[in-house]
Amino acid sequence: MIYHAVPLGDWTTDPDQPYAPASLAEDGFVHCSPDEKTTLAVVNAFYRDAPRPLLALLLDENRLTARCIREAADPSPPPGVDDGVLFPHVFGPINRDAVERVLEIQWDEEGRATGFEEAPTRPRP
Repeated sequence: MIYHAVPLGDWTTDPDQPYAPASLAEDGFVHCSPDEKTTLAVVNAFYRDAPRPLLALLLDENRLTARCIREAADPSPPPGVDDGVLFPHVFGPINRDAVERVLEIQWDEEGRATGFEEAPTRPRP
């Protein structure tokens, strides 16, 4: 499984279409993380001010219709992530049937992401 962080509103827009975040048009791929620890570090580095609830999509790489390649962070990984960690980049929209689980990111009192819980509902078609 690989992880992708997304605000609920973005995930539920156009639920009958493959999910294509802004990064796909801007960077040419969908940013993902290889595991829970890395996902939390990414969220704390880049998504602390994102609209909430913030979800983590757990994607089955074998069910993705787009190519997925693991690449080094450029220019460097976020704080808390080792230099050798490779980040999955999905070079196309996320087909919704590749989403195995939807988790909601949990926050502490200081606004840091601390873990995951099952999302109350599974927001997919």
